[in-house]
Amino acid sequence: MKKLFFKTLALTTVLSLTLTSCFKDLDLQPAYGLNSQTVYEDPNNYIHVLAKLYAGFTMTGNNGPAGQPDISGIDEGFSQYTRVLWNLQELPTDEAICGWNDPGMPEMNKMTWSSDNPWVKGMYYRIYFEIAQCNEFIKETSDAKLAERGFSESDQARIRQYRNEARFLRAITYYHLMDLYGKGPFIDENSGVGSFYPAEKSRTELFSYVESELLAVTPELGSPRFQYARVDKAVAWTLLARLYLNAQIYTKQGTVLGPPRYEDCVRYCDSVIQSGAYSLEPNYEHLFLTDNNLSSEIIFPIVCDGQFTKSYGGTTFLVHASVGGSMQVANFGIAPGSGWAGLRAKKNLPLAIDTADSRYLFYTTGQTLEINISTTFTNGYAVTKWKNLDRNGNPGSDPTKTFVDTDFPMFRLADVYLMYAEAAARNASNANQTLAIRYVNDLRERAFGNTAHNVTSITPDDILTERMRELYWEGTRRTDLVRFDKFTSSSYVWPFKGGDVAGVGVSDHLNLYPIPSSDLTANPNLTQNPGY
Repeated sequence: MKKLFFKTLALTTVLSLTLTSCFKDLDLQPAYGLNSQTVYEDPNNYIHVLAKLYAGFTMTGNNGPAGQPDISGIDEGFSQYTRVLWNLQELPTDEAICGWNDPGMPEMNKMTWSSDNPWVKGMYYRIYFEIAQCNEFIKETSDAKLAERGFSESDQARIRQYRNEARFLRAITYYHLMDLYGKGPFIDENSGVGSFYPAEKSRTELFSYVESELLAVTPELGSPRFQYARVDKAVAWTLLARLYLNAQIYTKQGTVLGPPRYEDCVRYCDSVIQSGAYSLEPNYEHLFLTDNNLSSEIIFPIVCDGQFTKSYGGTTFLVHASVGGSMQVANFGIAPGSGWAGLRAKKNLPLAIDTADSRYLFYTTGQTLEINISTTFTNGYAVTKWKNLDRNGNPGSDPTKTFVDTDFPMFRLADVYLMYAEAAARNASNANQTLAIRYVNDLRERAFGNTAHNVTSITPDDILTERMRELYWEGTRRTDLVRFDKFTSSSYVWPFKGGDVAGVGVSDHLNLYPIPSSDLTANPNLTQNPGY
């Protein structure tokens, strides 16, 4: 079991802040608990509240997998942050399909969702719940409030560090809003309280806000790897690189792309790489095991622990939902009969990876490459990437083998290498082309164990395919396909795209998810995305 500051605090500290929601119909639970004055009068409490903010990406409530949900009206097991994010980023793409008939799930597979889709709503509400928590903490940690409470200079300095981490957590949450929905109501620590209707920010406005927040807090954050799973400079640099890589999409006006920011992407990728704090994990599979916290490749994980962060999302979902058919549960560190038999790969994914590549992690016995019936688990190769085992084959810490210890790598060095390489392939003026090719070959040498499959040149399309090989099922694919104008296009299809077994092109409006209809009704300042 990994010993991290928020693993034990996330559940033992029940600090239920008073949250201001912009959703009339959304019940955030619990609405009241310890009041702000009680919580914040002791400087030693602030680390506990910060722990709750980090835990917002892992947990769904205060009692583990079920019992006291943060958000009522949504199945608690379905509403965990990384689970809904993963579904929105992977299921509509060429990488994954889920065979369950849960409400809204077939529509995610087929790209036929509406503004009432529970997964679309679940991600939106989870984003705003996390934003509300961060806003409260940031407001209560202002310099004026800390001085008013008479804290020592050392306590104030420590709490300011926590505040900067919270500002990053809010920024990445707004980044996900911008990426997935394009726009939405804006609330920060200065917003009013009570019944109000937040104004809508456009995608371009959200881009500017996220950029400004990241640039403001980055110099104040800790050095790279100052503590595992906490936000530091390298985490912020990585998100800035991702922001700039997609800048043309995020600042697009109508059908006209925004200005490219590839030089900025290169600059922040280079900051991460040149920090010397990270190195590639020698064994690719070790990145997806329970002791992946030992890897020097992971820049920012979403921490999962089988005893202290119990939920039916995160890697618990990814491990269990990937096991079915004739697969042996012991090979994945889970209990007998606990394979959920849902997730498989669409054929584009295994066909893109050489069988000699160590990233070819598929179970094929009794499975067909083609998916003719989406609900049949044996249609489609199973993915064996995620496991509840350590590198010595020992299962995770949960005695029941239900809840998984494997951390979800939100950012890792391989992604930074590929972002640098893509920006170079797109002719960023400050990119070193030789170095960009070297980064791609570093990944390929790890994958094949030799230099026989190295490349001598790279194009943007080469990088898109390499990103699939390297980062599949890590929640980046939809964003990548949108950036390459292939998510909706008829020029590149996959099984069940557009609801067709062979795949067809779809309307470009699906590049964004809709604003939930319930929030449109509740807030007259909001407008729906075109096409919905």
